[in-house]
Formats: sequence, structure tokens, C-alpha cells
Amino acid sequence: KGSGKKDGDDKKNSGPPTAALFNKVKITPLGKKKDNKNHSSRFRVSQDRELQKLPLLKDAGSGVEREELFIQKLRQCCTIFDFAVDPLSDLKWKEIKRAALNELVDFVTHQRGVITEAIYPEAVHMFSRNLFRTLPPPTNPHGAEYDPEEDEPTLEAAWPHLQLVYEFFLRFLESPDFTPSTAKRSIDQQFVIQLLELFDSEDPRERDLLKTTLHRIYGKFLGLRAYIRKQINNIFFQVLYESERHNGIAELLEILGSIINGFALPLKEEHKQFLQRVLLPLHKVKSMSVYHPQLAYCVVQFLEKDSTLTEIVIKGLLKFWPKTHSPKEVMFLNELEEILDVIEPHEFRKIMRPLFQQLARCVSSPHFQVAERALYFWNNDYIMTLISDNADVILPIMFGALYKNSKSHWNKTIHGLIYNALKLFMEMNQRLFDECTVRYKDERQRERAKMKEREEAWAALEQAAIANAEKIKAQIPSANNQYTTAIDNEDLDGVNPKTWQRLSRACPKKE
Repeated sequence: KGSGKKDGDDKKNSGPPTAALFNKVKITPLGKKKDNKNHSSRFRVSQDRELQKLPLLKDAGSGVEREELFIQKLRQCCTIFDFAVDPLSDLKWKEIKRAALNELVDFVTHQRGVITEAIYPEAVHMFSRNLFRTLPPPTNPHGAEYDPEEDEPTLEAAWPHLQLVYEFFLRFLESPDFTPSTAKRSIDQQFVIQLLELFDSEDPRERDLLKTTLHRIYGKFLGLRAYIRKQINNIFFQVLYESERHNGIAELLEILGSIINGFALPLKEEHKQFLQRVLLPLHKVKSMSVYHPQLAYCVVQFLEKDSTLTEIVIKGLLKFWPKTHSPKEVMFLNELEEILDVIEPHEFRKIMRPLFQQLARCVSSPHFQVAERALYFWNNDYIMTLISDNADVILPIMFGALYKNSKSHWNKTIHGLIYNALKLFMEMNQRLFDECTVRYKDERQRERAKMKEREEAWAALEQAAIANAEKIKAQIPSANNQYTTAIDNEDLDGVNPKTWQRLSRACPKKE
């Protein structure tokens, strides 16, 4: 502005970028540690952040004075500071708030009769003011799934205060003075929705405290139980049919595991539908490895409650069985063994055929971990008892896969495990084992005969094709001569139309 140059002059004089221009560009080196502060939540920082240190609660006199001081400290802790953009700002006042929160935690933990009716709305408001916020977007929304052992989690910059707020609220809920009938005016459905939204936080420390907090609320507020379960279901449906990602699935499933454990018998239809429509489809999500232990625990809890659900669960697992993801297949096998540990013999007989057909495919897997995990089933005493009682059905299904891979599998460890399984089958029923051996050899012989017959048929077809080609080749000169003569004499009436069409392309008319 004010340079006196026209746009045309700027374009005319523009040259290659200078070193000074490159210095302005921020380039992030590969492998550089990500700045977690950029991914921390954005809080509504308070305008007035100058806090005054209040007297200690233990020095307060009467009950009314102590209650007023308690409320003052709760309101003081509603002040929000900036930890992300400028973490070194307001250090003095941040320390005053931290000390006040520590004092509140200790006060609620060790004092009795301090949670009065006036405290409930103030405590809930302080919790909401500090924690209910918009979470930052995911650091890797479309990339590889999060691996807790390899990837570094994104941590909340404001955790020094958030942790103390969580601890205070937990002590508040767990206090003998806490009365749910009074608190339900403040802890309502809207509060539960906002609390559940925080489960998508990328900070595992926060999700762990959220899990405990929600579990306490579920235990204290009977009127909110059905609503909490419904909202958790909605989160799962969102993961299944929309986003396929959520950071808090493992923690929510852990809560549900203890909830399922407390279900009364007989199970309600609502709970059975939850198993079929939510828990079983969760096996198909790409990031299942993050929450699989908790998911398997929930499924097993259902089967311990009601064994008649076994067939539904096994068929659901087989429906969602991974085809090309070997680590996921190993997880399915782990869960399958946990289910078989609690299965009833009469329920086992209903699903043993499709179950062992899948196990036979796993034993034949070229991925040695899949084959190894499937063969470990033969080291489980209870599963071996079930197999022994139904060997006449199971051995014919498994024998082919075991016998073939005992000779053809590339991994020597698999050979040893297969020999162990074959030995156990032989000890169970020698006669049946011999029958299966004879049947397998007969089938192999029939397969070889069929293969030979197929090869002979192809060879005969090839010879026929060669003979036909030679016959056609022999016919072409005579037809060509006929065509040439007809052209020379300009008499095409005697030429076959098909021969004319074919040879007119091959032999263009002479000039």
C-alpha cells in the first residue's frame, strides 16, 4: 500500500522465492513429537481471574458460617484459567484454586454433616462449569486405529485442576451425607448427557475418572438407570452405523459389565435385544482391538446369566468372523474359549457343527498365530470333555484339516500341536479315528482320480482343438483359390457368403 506499483508491475517483477520467505514458512520435521497443547480442550476462560485466598474451612465457626465459606470456595473454584494458550499466566491464582480444591476434597472426605441442601446445586454447578466443554477434534480421525501400546495419547493441559474437580465430585457422591432425593434436582438427564459426551476425551486419565463417576451416579439414582443405558446404547449405535470411532467405548463397556452382572433373572427382553443389536455387532468395528476385553466380558456375563443365549452368541460371532484380519481372528478365538468355559453341555451340542467347521478353517490358516490359538483349545480340560462326549460328530469335521496340515503346514510348532490333537482324538475313540483315517484316504484317492480325469479331459480337448485348427488351415487355401478365381472372373455367385466375408478381410482385392 503506498508503494506506487501497479498489479501488472508486481507480476512482472515477481521472481523466485527468497530465503527470507522460506524462513516464514513453518515446516514440521518428520517424527517430531506432536504438540498436545494444540489438541487440548478450549475452555471459556473467566474474565475476572484474580482470586482472594479465603480462610480455611477447619477454622470456620458455626455450621452456618462454615456452610457459607464452603459455598464461597465452591464459587471460587468456578473460575476457569487458561492452560493451553498461555500456561504460565495467572500462576498465583491458579495455585489458590488448586489449594481450594484440595481443601474441598479433604473436607468432604473426612467431615460429616457438611453436605447441606444448599451445597448440592453449588457443587454440581462447580463440576459442570469446570468440566462440561467442547472437546477438540480427534488428532487422527481417518488414520490408523489407535494402539494404546504404540501411540501416545493426547493429554488435557488443564488436568491439574480437572483431576481435583473429579476427585471432589466423587467424594461428594460417596459421602454418607449424600442424599439422592435432594441431588436429583441438580443431577438430571441433561447432566447425564453432558457427562457421557466427555467419554470421547482422548485423555485416558479423564475417561477413567468419568467411568467411576458415571458408575456411582448409576448406583445412586434409580430413576436415571434406564436413561443412562439408553444413552450409552445411542453412543454404540453411532459408532456402529456412523462414525466407527469413539474414545470411550472400553470404559462404557466396563460400566455395562458390572451393570449386566446385577441384572435380575429372568432377563428382560430389552436386555436380550441389547446383546443382539449392540454387543454382537460391536465385533465388526475396525477398532475392536481397543475395547475387546471389555466386550468379551459383557458377552460372557450374559451367558452366565442365561445359558439359552449361547446359540445366538456363537452364531453372531461366526457371522462377524473376520476373513482377512488375522490379529482380530485371534481375538475372536480368545473370546470363543471364554464362552466355551461357561457353556452348558446341552447348549454346546446345538452349535458344535458350525463352531468346529470354523475351528477347522482356523487350524488350516497359513497365519501360524491363528492356527496356534485354535489348537490351544485342545489344552483346555473342560473343552476336551465336551469334545470327548461328542467325538463322533467333531472328529470327522476336524480330521481332514488336522491330518492335511500335519504334513503341509510351514510352521513346526503347528506340527507339534496338531500331533497332540490327533493323539488326543486317537485316545478318545480308536475305532472312530481309524474310520476317519480310512475315509480321509479314500476321499484323497477319489480327489486324485477326479483330478486325473479332469486333466485327461483337458488334454483331449487340447488335442481336439489342435486337430480342428489343422483342418481349418487345410481348408483355407482351397477357399482362397475359390475366392481369387471368383474375383478374377467377377463371378461371386458361387462363393459361400460366410467364406466371402471371412476371406474378403484376409485377402484384399487386387488392383
